[in-house]
Amino acid sequence: MSWLITGGCGFVGTNLAHALLTQGETVMVLDNLSRRGSRDNLEWLRSQHGSDWRFVEADIRDDDKVAHVVQDTQPQTIAHLAGQVAMTTSIQHPRLDFEVNALGTLNVLEAVRLHASEAIVIYSSTNKVYGSLESIPCQETETRYILPSHPHGLDESLQLDGYSPYGCSKLTADQYVRDYHRMFGLTTIVFRHSSMYGGRQFATYDQGWIGWFCLKALEMIDPNAPTFTISGDGKQVRDVLHADDLISAYLLAAKCSDRCAGEIYNLGGGMANSLSLLELFQALSAETGAAMRFERLDWRLGDQKVFVADVRKAAQHLGWHPHVSTTEGLQKMLAWSQELQQRFGE
Repeated sequence: MSWLITGGCGFVGTNLAHALLTQGETVMVLDNLSRRGSRDNLEWLRSQHGSDWRFVEADIRDDDKVAHVVQDTQPQTIAHLAGQVAMTTSIQHPRLDFEVNALGTLNVLEAVRLHASEAIVIYSSTNKVYGSLESIPCQETETRYILPSHPHGLDESLQLDGYSPYGCSKLTADQYVRDYHRMFGLTTIVFRHSSMYGGRQFATYDQGWIGWFCLKALEMIDPNAPTFTISGDGKQVRDVLHADDLISAYLLAAKCSDRCAGEIYNLGGGMANSLSLLELFQALSAETGAAMRFERLDWRLGDQKVFVADVRKAAQHLGWHPHVSTTEGLQKMLAWSQELQQRFGE
């Protein structure tokens, strides 16, 4: 099977490209190399797979270039991963956020409609399309918030509410991807992701929180290291999904596309792999032997106190289940973070 991966030098794209190339698939990677770490990921893919794949440097906002790539390569499957991923950036630069996430996605869909209508399109959406979730009652425990009315997590029937420019731009793209199946018959699949982490992720303070706090945990080994900050009280909860499990979902979706066409899936680690910040800090301290020393800031506007994906639909349709436990995943992430620390002085 031939694949086109937009944003293919990002965290998810690099892991997906590596998995596909290891299996002997034909892969084209498109990326504008603007995100931190993308050039490093490009060189890593080249070091691992030589010239057995193609790379094109292009911006997803360039509709002519996107159309040319799709027409030229005629991919069987497109993993549309390119996007603006930070909430803070969307607030600072809402037009950029919209052009990348919403218009960029439309460019991909139009290219497929006009030039490769048989291709499968799998889109990387987000739980932020559900907004702040303030209408769902939650309870506070010693270490986390819980949703008593949703013991399995939150499913795809939640009301949509694109809170923040980022939420709005991703929701716009999310709905366009779904509607191009309904209106034009394209084979499209939407994954609304919860928190993702793993190797080749270059986390920052506003994106990739598991990776960011793994870096902080390593810093805390030095007793003289300064404290770091968190927003809120630390009891906010997310389910976390390791890259190994994440990539398996994309591979399965491509194989099950007849069954999954036009569908939307909440995709995360599920209740078994849910963590609050406080629980994450406890786990990281157990791994490093150093206390996590932090100060609290105000809550971020629109932050969800709890999001845990109900993954039963993905399990039923794809036969997919997460297998990497939080303990194993954090150990892997700490090893990757240590490599970053040694190489880049982070």
